[in-house]
Amino acid sequence: MDKNPRSLPQTLRHYLVNPLALGYLGVVLAVCVWVTIDAVSASSSGDASFAGLWAVLATAPTSMLFLVAGPVGLIGIPIGAIVQATALGALYRSITERRARATDVGVSNA
Repeated sequence: MDKNPRSLPQTLRHYLVNPLALGYLGVVLAVCVWVTIDAVSASSSGDASFAGLWAVLATAPTSMLFLVAGPVGLIGIPIGAIVQATALGALYRSITERRARATDVGVSNA
């Protein structure tokens, strides 16, 4: 970890602005758009759909902590997405920084 303390927004930006975290957030956004389209089309036909579970599963396990009935339970999806993307971003940063340090020292990964 850096010796300079960062504020929460700086830390989130550090971990969320990388290809892995942004790709994950893009997938979650695509799933949520698909769920919304499915919910609109299912409500007009009167048929029930379990498509909403995909949004919860895409952000699991964090979103499962917020499984409550009603619209209040939907808050778990964006919270889960941010938590999971931050964890993936921290993993990405760790791997890339480790490779950069190994290259600086002269150790090859090949």
